[in-house]
Amino acid sequence: MKKISFLLLMLTCTCTAAFAQLTKDQIISEWTRAKAYTKTYLDAMPADGYTFKATPEVRSFAGQMLHLADANYLFLSLVSGKPSPLAKGVSLEKTIEPTKEATTKAVLDSYDYAIGVTQALTEAQFAEEVTLGKQKATRGLLLAKGFEHQTHHRGQATLYLRLKGVTPPQEMLF
Repeated sequence: MKKISFLLLMLTCTCTAAFAQLTKDQIISEWTRAKAYTKTYLDAMPADGYTFKATPEVRSFAGQMLHLADANYLFLSLVSGKPSPLAKGVSLEKTIEPTKEATTKAVLDSYDYAIGVTQALTEAQFAEEVTLGKQKATRGLLLAKGFEHQTHHRGQATLYLRLKGVTPPQEMLF
């Protein structure tokens, strides 16, 4: 089990580092693909499934997706070096009604923000280092971490769909 955990950790680190090495156009393309892929998940869940929780202790489907959107704004505001367009302290997960329509709009808007921030960066800015408290990272690495986060939560949504009897969307690697 330790070997498998180690291999998964190494794969995650390698993929994150590889993402940080992509060109600006490739990163924009990846965020655009991720938006389309996430939309297929949002579309697949029936409207009555947005408040569904796999267990009482976890987020609802809408909560998962709105958390994903909150993090898109957080990571990309750190990447841009500018305040998030969300009001300070506002959480979509806590303020958006967990309906299919409201959740879908909020999530897709967060991807538009991510794509817009990425489009506004110069290639040189991807290598610039920013400080996050006691941590330092390049803008490119933060962008990769944000991408990894949204992928993680979209992946968790697969179980929600299956538990509601819905076949998850086909993987969209390209």
